[in-house]
Amino acid sequence: MDKESLLNLYRQMLLIRNFEDKSAEMYASAKIAGFLHLYNGQEAVAVGSISALNPDDEIMVNYRDHGWALARGASPRAVMAELYGRSGGTTGGRGGSMHLVDVDHHFWGGYAIVGGQTVLGAGLAVAAQYFGTGRVTLCTMGDGSTNIGTFHAGMNWAKLWNLPVIFMVENNQYAMGTAYDVHSAVPMLTKAAGYEMHAEEVNGMDVMAVREAVCRAAEYARSGKGPVFLNVLTYRYRGHSMADPDVQRNKNEIAEWKKRDPIHAFAADVLFPKGVTEKDLAAIEKDVMAVVEDAVEFAENSPEPSRATLYDHIYSQPVANMQVDGSLIKPAVTTK
Repeated sequence: MDKESLLNLYRQMLLIRNFEDKSAEMYASAKIAGFLHLYNGQEAVAVGSISALNPDDEIMVNYRDHGWALARGASPRAVMAELYGRSGGTTGGRGGSMHLVDVDHHFWGGYAIVGGQTVLGAGLAVAAQYFGTGRVTLCTMGDGSTNIGTFHAGMNWAKLWNLPVIFMVENNQYAMGTAYDVHSAVPMLTKAAGYEMHAEEVNGMDVMAVREAVCRAAEYARSGKGPVFLNVLTYRYRGHSMADPDVQRNKNEIAEWKKRDPIHAFAADVLFPKGVTEKDLAAIEKDVMAVVEDAVEFAENSPEPSRATLYDHIYSQPVANMQVDGSLIKPAVTTK
Protein backbone atom coordinates (compact mmCIF):
# COMPACT_ATOMS: atom_id res chain seq x y z
CA MET A 1 0.00 0.00 0.00
CA ASP A 2 1.18 3.54 -0.72
CA LYS A 3 1.67 6.14 2.00
CA GLU A 4 -1.69 7.81 1.40
CA SER A 5 -3.57 4.51 1.69
CA LEU A 6 -1.78 3.71 4.93
CA LEU A 7 -2.66 7.12 6.34
CA ASN A 8 -6.28 6.44 5.43
CA LEU A 9 -6.22 3.24 7.50
CA TYR A 10 -4.88 5.25 10.43
CA ARG A 11 -7.54 7.90 9.95
CA GLN A 12 -10.32 5.31 9.91
CA MET A 13 -9.11 3.67 13.12
CA LEU A 14 -8.78 7.05 14.79
CA LEU A 15 -12.26 8.07 13.62
CA ILE A 16 -13.76 4.95 15.17
CA ARG A 17 -11.88 5.46 18.46
CA ASN A 18 -12.94 9.11 18.78
CA PHE A 19 -16.49 8.41 17.61
CA GLU A 20 -16.89 5.74 20.29
CA ASP A 21 -15.44 7.98 23.01
CA LYS A 22 -17.88 10.72 22.04
CA SER A 23 -20.75 8.21 21.95
CA ALA A 24 -19.90 7.18 25.51
CA GLU A 25 -19.95 10.85 26.53
CA MET A 26 -23.34 11.41 24.91
CA TYR A 27 -24.71 8.26 26.56
CA ALA A 28 -23.54 9.50 29.95
CA SER A 29 -25.31 12.80 29.16
CA ALA A 30 -28.55 10.88 28.42
CA LYS A 31 -28.48 11.99 24.79
CA ILE A 32 -28.23 8.35 23.65
CA ALA A 33 -30.56 5.75 25.18
CA GLY A 34 -30.81 1.97 25.18
CA PHE A 35 -27.80 -0.32 24.95
CA LEU A 36 -24.48 0.96 23.63
CA HIS A 37 -21.70 -1.53 22.80
CA LEU A 38 -18.43 0.25 22.05
CA TYR A 39 -15.60 -0.86 19.78
CA ASN A 40 -12.55 0.68 21.52
CA GLY A 41 -9.55 -1.61 21.06
CA GLN A 42 -10.96 -3.60 18.16
CA GLU A 43 -10.56 -0.94 15.44
CA ALA A 44 -7.93 -2.86 13.47
CA VAL A 45 -10.36 -5.70 12.81
CA ALA A 46 -13.02 -3.66 11.00
CA VAL A 47 -10.60 -1.34 9.21
CA GLY A 48 -8.27 -4.10 8.08
CA SER A 49 -11.14 -6.29 6.92
CA ILE A 50 -13.02 -3.64 4.95
CA SER A 51 -9.83 -2.51 3.20
CA ALA A 52 -9.40 -6.04 1.84
CA LEU A 53 -12.89 -6.40 0.35
CA ASN A 54 -14.64 -5.11 -2.76
CA PRO A 55 -17.22 -2.30 -2.45
CA ASP A 56 -20.06 -4.67 -3.40
CA ASP A 57 -19.09 -7.54 -1.08
CA GLU A 58 -21.67 -8.11 1.64
CA ILE A 59 -20.98 -7.27 5.29
CA MET A 60 -23.00 -8.61 8.21
CA VAL A 61 -21.92 -8.10 11.83
CA ASN A 62 -23.17 -8.31 15.40
CA TYR A 63 -24.43 -5.54 17.68
CA ARG A 64 -20.94 -4.03 18.28
CA ASP A 65 -21.34 -2.41 14.90
CA HIS A 66 -20.52 1.33 14.93
CA GLY A 67 -16.90 0.78 13.93
CA TRP A 68 -17.86 -1.53 11.10
CA ALA A 69 -20.40 0.93 9.69
CA LEU A 70 -17.87 3.77 9.76
CA ALA A 71 -15.12 1.63 8.22
CA ARG A 72 -17.49 0.58 5.45
CA GLY A 73 -18.14 4.21 4.54
CA ALA A 74 -21.35 5.07 6.36
CA SER A 75 -21.70 8.78 7.14
CA PRO A 76 -20.59 9.64 10.70
CA ARG A 77 -23.49 12.07 10.77
CA ALA A 78 -26.01 9.35 9.93
CA VAL A 79 -24.50 6.86 12.36
CA MET A 80 -24.56 9.33 15.26
CA ALA A 81 -28.12 10.39 14.39
CA GLU A 82 -29.14 6.73 14.47
CA LEU A 83 -27.65 6.38 17.95
CA TYR A 84 -29.76 9.39 18.93
CA GLY A 85 -32.86 7.75 17.41
CA ARG A 86 -33.34 10.66 15.00
CA SER A 87 -34.79 10.76 11.51
CA GLY A 88 -31.41 11.65 10.03
CA GLY A 89 -30.02 8.27 11.07
CA THR A 90 -29.00 5.41 8.81
CA THR A 91 -32.42 3.81 9.22
CA GLY A 92 -34.36 6.93 10.16
CA GLY A 93 -33.91 6.39 13.88
CA ARG A 94 -35.66 3.02 13.83
CA GLY A 95 -32.72 0.74 14.56
CA GLY A 96 -30.47 2.52 16.99
CA SER A 97 -27.05 1.36 18.09
CA MET A 98 -27.47 -2.38 17.57
CA HIS A 99 -29.13 -2.32 14.13
CA LEU A 100 -27.09 -0.05 11.89
CA VAL A 101 -27.72 -0.68 8.18
CA ASP A 102 -26.32 1.08 5.11
CA VAL A 103 -27.78 -0.45 1.97
CA ASP A 104 -25.70 1.67 -0.43
CA HIS A 105 -22.52 0.21 1.06
CA HIS A 106 -23.79 -3.40 1.23
CA PHE A 107 -23.65 -3.18 5.01
CA TRP A 108 -26.49 -5.28 6.37
CA GLY A 109 -26.01 -4.31 9.90
CA GLY A 110 -25.74 -5.36 13.44
CA TYR A 111 -27.93 -8.08 14.91
CA ALA A 112 -28.94 -8.08 18.56
CA ILE A 113 -29.78 -11.80 18.58
CA VAL A 114 -26.51 -13.52 19.47
CA GLY A 115 -25.39 -15.72 16.57
CA GLY A 116 -28.50 -14.93 14.53
CA GLN A 117 -26.51 -13.30 11.76
CA THR A 118 -24.57 -16.45 10.86
CA VAL A 119 -27.37 -18.12 8.91
CA LEU A 120 -28.30 -14.79 7.33
CA GLY A 121 -24.71 -14.35 6.21
CA ALA A 122 -24.81 -17.81 4.68
CA GLY A 123 -28.05 -16.81 2.95
CA LEU A 124 -26.38 -13.80 1.33
CA ALA A 125 -23.62 -16.13 0.13
CA VAL A 126 -26.25 -18.45 -1.37
CA ALA A 127 -27.61 -15.50 -3.38
CA ALA A 128 -24.12 -14.64 -4.63
CA GLN A 129 -23.53 -18.25 -5.62
CA TYR A 130 -26.92 -18.62 -7.31
CA PHE A 131 -26.74 -15.40 -9.31
CA GLY A 132 -23.01 -15.68 -10.02
CA THR A 133 -22.22 -12.17 -8.76
CA GLY A 134 -18.69 -13.02 -7.62
CA ARG A 135 -19.39 -11.39 -4.27
CA VAL A 136 -18.07 -12.63 -0.95
CA THR A 137 -19.98 -12.29 2.31
CA LEU A 138 -18.09 -11.39 5.47
CA CYS A 139 -20.08 -12.44 8.53
CA THR A 140 -18.60 -11.49 11.88
CA MET A 141 -19.54 -12.51 15.40
CA GLY A 142 -18.24 -12.49 18.95
CA ASP A 143 -16.62 -15.54 20.52
CA GLY A 144 -19.73 -16.23 22.62
CA SER A 145 -21.76 -16.67 19.42
CA THR A 146 -19.83 -19.83 18.57
CA ASN A 147 -21.69 -21.72 21.30
CA ILE A 148 -25.08 -20.95 19.74
CA GLY A 149 -26.98 -23.41 17.56
CA THR A 150 -27.40 -21.00 14.64
CA PHE A 151 -23.61 -20.65 14.43
CA HIS A 152 -23.29 -24.39 13.79
CA ALA A 153 -26.24 -24.38 11.40
CA GLY A 154 -24.58 -21.62 9.38
CA MET A 155 -21.20 -23.33 9.39
CA ASN A 156 -22.69 -26.65 8.30
CA TRP A 157 -24.75 -25.04 5.52
CA ALA A 158 -21.78 -23.04 4.22
CA LYS A 159 -19.53 -26.08 4.03
CA LEU A 160 -22.22 -28.36 2.64
CA TRP A 161 -22.99 -25.95 -0.23
CA ASN A 162 -19.44 -24.64 -0.62
CA LEU A 163 -20.59 -21.05 -0.10
CA PRO A 164 -18.46 -17.91 -0.68
CA VAL A 165 -18.59 -16.71 2.91
CA ILE A 166 -15.99 -15.71 5.49
CA PHE A 167 -17.02 -16.42 9.07
CA MET A 168 -14.96 -14.12 11.27
CA VAL A 169 -14.90 -14.42 15.05
CA GLU A 170 -13.91 -11.13 16.68
CA ASN A 171 -12.47 -13.00 19.62
CA ASN A 172 -12.14 -10.31 22.28
CA GLN A 173 -11.71 -13.07 24.88
CA TYR A 174 -15.03 -12.51 26.63
CA ALA A 175 -18.68 -13.39 26.03
CA MET A 176 -20.07 -10.40 27.92
CA GLY A 177 -18.14 -10.95 31.19
CA THR A 178 -17.33 -14.66 30.81
CA ALA A 179 -13.83 -15.60 29.68
CA TYR A 180 -13.43 -17.86 26.65
CA ASP A 181 -11.82 -20.73 28.55
CA VAL A 182 -14.85 -20.78 30.85
CA HIS A 183 -17.64 -20.60 28.27
CA SER A 184 -16.25 -22.86 25.51
CA ALA A 185 -15.43 -26.56 25.80
CA VAL A 186 -12.91 -26.55 22.93
CA PRO A 187 -10.40 -24.18 21.28
CA MET A 188 -11.88 -21.93 18.60
CA LEU A 189 -10.19 -23.52 15.58
CA THR A 190 -11.50 -26.92 16.67
CA LYS A 191 -14.98 -25.66 15.84
CA ALA A 192 -13.91 -24.97 12.26
CA ALA A 193 -12.15 -28.32 12.06
CA GLY A 194 -15.43 -30.00 12.95
CA TYR A 195 -16.74 -28.86 9.56
CA GLU A 196 -13.42 -29.41 7.76
CA MET A 197 -13.41 -25.70 6.99
CA HIS A 198 -10.32 -23.78 5.94
CA ALA A 199 -9.31 -21.70 8.98
CA GLU A 200 -6.70 -19.25 10.23
CA GLU A 201 -5.89 -17.51 13.50
CA VAL A 202 -5.11 -13.80 13.14
CA ASN A 203 -3.58 -11.05 15.29
CA GLY A 204 -6.51 -8.67 15.55
CA MET A 205 -4.41 -5.89 17.10
CA ASP A 206 -2.46 -5.55 13.83
CA VAL A 207 -4.45 -3.89 11.05
CA MET A 208 -2.09 -5.13 8.33
CA ALA A 209 -2.24 -8.72 9.59
CA VAL A 210 -6.05 -8.56 9.48
CA ARG A 211 -6.01 -7.05 6.01
CA GLU A 212 -3.69 -9.74 4.67
CA ALA A 213 -5.73 -12.55 6.23
CA VAL A 214 -9.00 -11.24 4.81
CA CYS A 215 -7.36 -10.79 1.39
CA ARG A 216 -6.38 -14.47 1.45
CA ALA A 217 -9.78 -15.55 2.70
CA ALA A 218 -11.67 -13.50 0.12
CA GLU A 219 -9.55 -14.88 -2.73
CA TYR A 220 -10.13 -18.43 -1.47
CA ALA A 221 -13.91 -18.01 -1.14
CA ARG A 222 -14.32 -15.99 -4.34
CA SER A 223 -12.50 -18.64 -6.38
CA GLY A 224 -15.13 -21.25 -5.50
CA LYS A 225 -13.11 -23.17 -2.92
CA GLY A 226 -15.73 -22.65 -0.22
CA PRO A 227 -16.07 -20.92 3.14
CA VAL A 228 -13.27 -19.66 5.38
CA PHE A 229 -13.16 -19.34 9.17
CA LEU A 230 -11.02 -16.64 10.80
CA ASN A 231 -10.38 -16.51 14.53
CA VAL A 232 -9.25 -12.92 15.06
CA LEU A 233 -7.71 -12.33 18.48
CA THR A 234 -8.51 -8.85 19.77
CA TYR A 235 -9.61 -7.09 22.95
CA ARG A 236 -12.20 -4.51 23.94
CA TYR A 237 -11.07 -1.83 26.33
CA ARG A 238 -14.49 -1.04 27.78
CA GLY A 239 -17.12 -3.27 29.35
CA HIS A 240 -19.52 -5.35 27.31
CA SER A 241 -21.81 -2.32 27.06
CA MET A 242 -22.15 1.06 28.73
CA ALA A 243 -24.41 -0.70 31.26
CA ASP A 244 -21.56 -3.04 32.27
CA PRO A 245 -19.39 -1.86 35.21
CA ASP A 246 -16.70 -4.29 33.97
CA VAL A 247 -15.78 -5.65 37.38
CA GLN A 248 -15.17 -9.20 36.11
CA ARG A 249 -11.96 -8.49 34.23
CA ASN A 250 -8.55 -8.01 35.81
CA LYS A 251 -7.38 -4.40 35.41
CA ASN A 252 -3.80 -5.54 34.86
CA GLU A 253 -4.99 -7.69 31.96
CA ILE A 254 -6.68 -4.69 30.37
CA ALA A 255 -3.52 -2.60 30.84
CA GLU A 256 -1.38 -5.30 29.19
CA TRP A 257 -3.63 -5.43 26.13
CA LYS A 258 -3.57 -1.64 25.84
CA LYS A 259 0.21 -1.85 25.41
CA ARG A 260 -0.61 -3.51 22.07
CA ASP A 261 -3.00 -0.74 21.05
CA PRO A 262 -3.67 -1.12 17.30
CA ILE A 263 -3.59 2.61 16.53
CA HIS A 264 -0.35 3.35 18.36
CA ALA A 265 1.31 0.19 17.09
CA PHE A 266 0.39 0.98 13.48
CA ALA A 267 1.87 4.46 13.80
CA ALA A 268 5.10 3.18 15.37
CA ASP A 269 5.63 0.08 13.23
CA VAL A 270 4.34 1.22 9.83
CA LEU A 271 3.79 4.97 9.53
CA PHE A 272 6.88 6.43 11.17
CA PRO A 273 9.23 4.23 9.11
CA LYS A 274 7.44 5.60 6.02
CA GLY A 275 8.37 9.15 6.99
CA VAL A 276 5.08 10.14 8.62
CA THR A 277 5.62 12.63 11.46
CA GLU A 278 3.85 13.35 14.74
CA LYS A 279 2.73 16.61 13.16
CA ASP A 280 1.06 14.69 10.32
CA LEU A 281 -0.82 12.51 12.80
CA ALA A 282 -1.85 15.51 14.90
CA ALA A 283 -3.38 17.10 11.80
CA ILE A 284 -5.36 13.90 11.12
CA GLU A 285 -6.58 13.79 14.71
CA LYS A 286 -7.72 17.42 14.53
CA ASP A 287 -9.67 16.66 11.36
CA VAL A 288 -11.21 13.52 12.87
CA MET A 289 -12.34 15.39 15.98
CA ALA A 290 -14.03 17.99 13.78
CA VAL A 291 -15.88 15.22 11.92
CA VAL A 292 -17.07 13.71 15.21
CA GLU A 293 -18.21 17.06 16.61
CA ASP A 294 -20.04 17.74 13.36
CA ALA A 295 -21.77 14.35 13.64
CA VAL A 296 -23.00 15.21 17.14
CA GLU A 297 -24.26 18.60 16.01
CA PHE A 298 -26.09 16.98 13.09
CA ALA A 299 -27.67 14.36 15.36
CA GLU A 300 -28.85 16.91 17.89
CA ASN A 301 -30.40 19.05 15.16
CA SER A 302 -32.11 16.11 13.44
CA PRO A 303 -35.84 15.84 14.21
CA GLU A 304 -37.49 12.91 15.93
CA PRO A 305 -39.12 10.46 13.49
CA SER A 306 -42.71 11.44 12.76
CA ARG A 307 -45.32 9.21 14.35
CA ALA A 308 -47.11 9.27 11.03
CA THR A 309 -44.32 7.05 9.66
CA LEU A 310 -44.72 4.36 12.33
CA TYR A 311 -45.83 1.69 9.84
CA ASP A 312 -43.33 2.64 7.12
CA HIS A 313 -41.07 -0.22 5.96
CA ILE A 314 -43.12 -2.87 7.80
CA TYR A 315 -45.27 -3.98 4.88
CA SER A 316 -44.13 -4.54 1.31
CA GLN A 317 -46.97 -2.31 0.07
CA PRO A 318 -48.27 0.90 1.64
CA VAL A 319 -50.98 0.26 4.20
CA ALA A 320 -54.26 1.67 2.98
CA ASN A 321 -56.78 3.39 5.23
CA MET A 322 -54.39 4.06 8.11
CA GLN A 323 -54.50 7.26 10.13
CA VAL A 324 -52.77 8.74 13.14
CA ASP A 325 -54.90 8.98 16.26
CA GLY A 326 -52.95 10.72 19.01
CA SER A 327 -49.88 8.64 19.79
CA LEU A 328 -51.23 5.54 18.06
CA ILE A 329 -51.85 4.54 14.47
CA LYS A 330 -55.18 2.81 14.01
CA PRO A 331 -57.06 1.53 10.97
CA ALA A 332 -59.31 4.26 9.64
CA VAL A 333 -63.00 3.63 10.15
CA THR A 334 -64.86 3.39 6.89
CA THR A 335 -68.60 3.78 6.50
CA LYS A 336 -70.78 2.44 3.74
